[in-house]
Amino acid sequence: MTLTRRPTLPRAAGLTPLALALALGFAASAAQAQSLKELYEAARGYDATYLSARALADSAQYRADQAGALRLPTVGLQASSTLLRAEQDAEQTSLRELDSPPAPPNTFVKVTAPSTTETRTTNNQVVLSAQQSLFNRANSVTIEQSERAVTIAQAQLRSAEQDLIVRLSQAYFDVLGAQDTLNTVQASKKAISEQLASAKRNFEVGTATITDTREAQARYDLSLAQELAADNDLRVKRLALDQLVGRSNATPRPLALPVVLPPVAPANVDDWVTGAETRSPTIQQAQLGLEVAKLETEKARAGHLPTLGLGASYTRTYPSGTSETTSNGAFVSSSRAGNSNSAALALTLNVPLFAGFSVQNRIKETLSLEEKARNDLDAARRGVSQGTRTAFYGVQSGQAQVKALEAAESSSKLALEATQLGYKVGVRVNLDVLNAQTQLYTTQRDLAKARYDVIVNSLKLRQVSGQLQPEDLQATDALLAP
Repeated sequence: MTLTRRPTLPRAAGLTPLALALALGFAASAAQAQSLKELYEAARGYDATYLSARALADSAQYRADQAGALRLPTVGLQASSTLLRAEQDAEQTSLRELDSPPAPPNTFVKVTAPSTTETRTTNNQVVLSAQQSLFNRANSVTIEQSERAVTIAQAQLRSAEQDLIVRLSQAYFDVLGAQDTLNTVQASKKAISEQLASAKRNFEVGTATITDTREAQARYDLSLAQELAADNDLRVKRLALDQLVGRSNATPRPLALPVVLPPVAPANVDDWVTGAETRSPTIQQAQLGLEVAKLETEKARAGHLPTLGLGASYTRTYPSGTSETTSNGAFVSSSRAGNSNSAALALTLNVPLFAGFSVQNRIKETLSLEEKARNDLDAARRGVSQGTRTAFYGVQSGQAQVKALEAAESSSKLALEATQLGYKVGVRVNLDVLNAQTQLYTTQRDLAKARYDVIVNSLKLRQVSGQLQPEDLQATDALLAP
């Protein structure tokens, strides 16, 4: 194939087509773009996972208040109204004089007749009673456990808050990465389109072969398919971000140019691991779980201890109506009782003697659960230590990759300029220019993604070490365009 002089191609200037497309797209959306901090505030009021953790933390305080009621006395008021009806069957014996002959005068005989006695009484009563526990070790341990449960719930809430920050940041930069990919494909398609048009013109005038045209056409068709896939991926990423923050068409801000990523501080991985021991919510939850297990063992041992309680009651009786007694339907007598008061004070000591070995077996059970909690704590410490080291080395590797890609971007720009120059003098063909352009666009896309990964992984490093706070988003927002 004869290489001839091609028409002059645009020289790669300070802004490449991809960078120009990014700049124009970002300028058009800068007015309505949201910062990471702004979207985080929206997600805190919308994300169901975080709101569930916050509701659970609120409920833990109420559970603790319920347990705290074991220290306080219980007071009750009871009122009753009782109708008493009693019947008694009996035989009534009396003497009756016989006054008819032939009985002699003053002659008496015994006469026995059945008799029924009925008594009705209405009694109204009001009882005021109070109970106060003076010594109950099991209740005291239950209160201590509830206080630990509040601290555990707070640690879980901090963990959920950190998880929300990471999930939002990931979704935020996923949208930016998908946008970069789409811009890369569109810029590549535009360059390929120009090369295709140039190849067709050159073929028509006889200065190029059909091979250049078909290669450019194949590249162009492939870029169309890539554009459709990139556009769909961007839509999916936007939907994920909208679902997280509860907004429609949330638009992240791009990174400010030039991009300067801050170094990892502290630079020693051991400092991160040491800090994680005291700040990690995962370790805190496991530590508190061990304390709760120890208290459960103490509560089981309290089954052997006596309990002491104080009780008091005051009773007021209000009889209603009269108590009537009738015999065989005939009125016999009636009476009315007056109001009465009574008060009682009791000190109750309960000493357990034997419960079928249930207490001993309960102690053995809680000791096994305590050992499980201790192993869970060790596993949490090891997991956090490994996760912290992995995240730290991941950030370091990402920063090194960013530097390498920045160097690759500079080299790709120079390579593209050299290829375009070679194309103009006839020592390079159309395919070489397309390959150089594709390499530059791909490098710029990979560089942007590497920067996003470093930012997100830095937040994950702070998360796994327990240092991530909502205020850290301000430092991330400082890297974004205003």
